[in-house]
Amino acid sequence: MSLVQARGVRSAQSDFEPMSIARREPGPRDVVIDIAYAGICHSDIEHARSLRGRSMYPLVPGHEMAGLVRAVGTEVRRFAIGDRVGVGNMVDSCRLCARCQAGLEQYCSGRRVLTYNSLDHDGQPTYGGYSQQIVVDEHFVLRIPDAIPLKNAAPLLCAGITLYSPLRHWQAGPSTRVAIVGLGGLGHVGVRMAKAMGCSVTVLELHESKRADALRLGADAFFLSEPAPLKAWAGRFDLLISTVPATLDFESHLGLLDLDGTMVTLALPAEPLTVPAAALLMNRRRLAGTRSGGLRETQEMLDFCAHHGIGAEVEVIHADGITDAYRRLEAGDVRFRFVIDNSTLAKA
Repeated sequence: MSLVQARGVRSAQSDFEPMSIARREPGPRDVVIDIAYAGICHSDIEHARSLRGRSMYPLVPGHEMAGLVRAVGTEVRRFAIGDRVGVGNMVDSCRLCARCQAGLEQYCSGRRVLTYNSLDHDGQPTYGGYSQQIVVDEHFVLRIPDAIPLKNAAPLLCAGITLYSPLRHWQAGPSTRVAIVGLGGLGHVGVRMAKAMGCSVTVLELHESKRADALRLGADAFFLSEPAPLKAWAGRFDLLISTVPATLDFESHLGLLDLDGTMVTLALPAEPLTVPAAALLMNRRRLAGTRSGGLRETQEMLDFCAHHGIGAEVEVIHADGITDAYRRLEAGDVRFRFVIDNSTLAKA
C-alpha cells in the first residue's frame, strides 16, 4: 500500500478536508496514474451528502479524471509511462457475463466496482479522483488523444459518455431531430456531439439566460420548458434527452416526440416518475433510461471528440475550494463543469 493526498468528507454534513488514503500496490496488469484534473459531477454531491442513502465514509469522490501514467505492471501492453489517460465511473466488473463480453460493462450482471463509494473485489473501499494518484487495471483505463487538453477531457469521462451513449444507441445522425433538456455539465457537451453527428439540435431550458450559450455551442433552436412553448413544439423531435434531476411534466415532454420518438432520462429525480399511458400510446413513443457507457464506447467517444474538437467547458478550481464549488453547483452557478487542479491537493 502507498499513501497519497486527497480531499474527502467524513460525514454527510462535513466540509471537504485534506486526508491521506491508501492505494494498493500495482499488480501485473495495473496502471498507476498521476491525476492532473478531476471533474466534479452532480452525483459526487449526492454521494458526499448521502442523498442516495448508501454512502460509506470517509468518502473521496471523483469519477472524471485525467492524468499521466506513472508506472505500469509487467503484463500491461496498452499503456506506457507518460501516456495521457483517463478513468471514469468504473474500475472493474465481473468481465465474464455476456454484457461485459459485449463491451457493456456498465450493465454488468455480475458485480461492477465503482470508482468510489464501492468495495473492490478484495473487500477494500474504493476512493475516487479527488486524489493525487489512482491504481487501475488497464482494461478500465482510457487513452486521451493529444487533441484534447486534460482539463477539458476529464468531464468527458462521465458527462461526455453519458450523452454520447444514448446518441449512438438511438442512432442519431443527419436526419435526427434531437432535443436536449438542460444546458449544464452534460447538456453542453451533448449539444456539440449531436451537432458533430449532423443532427438538428434544440435546447430546452428553464432559464432564458442559457440561450446565448446554447446557440454559441451550435444549437439550431432554443426554447423555455414552459407550457406554451412545449405545446407549440409538439411532435417535432425524434430523440429527446433529459439531463435534469428535477421531476418533469412527462406528458408535455413526451408530447414533443414524433412517431416512434424516444425520450431518454439520464438523471435520478428524487420522486418516482409519473407517466400517463396515453402519452406513450400516442405516436408509439418510448421512454427509456441509460447508464454512461462501456469501455469500448467511451474510447470511441474520446476519439470522436478529438476528431471534432470537442471538450468540456470548465472552471478550474483549487482543491481547497471544493466545498464552495459544491454550494455553487447546487445553486447552478457554474459554466459548465468544475474541474479540480490536482496539483493543489498537497497544498493545504
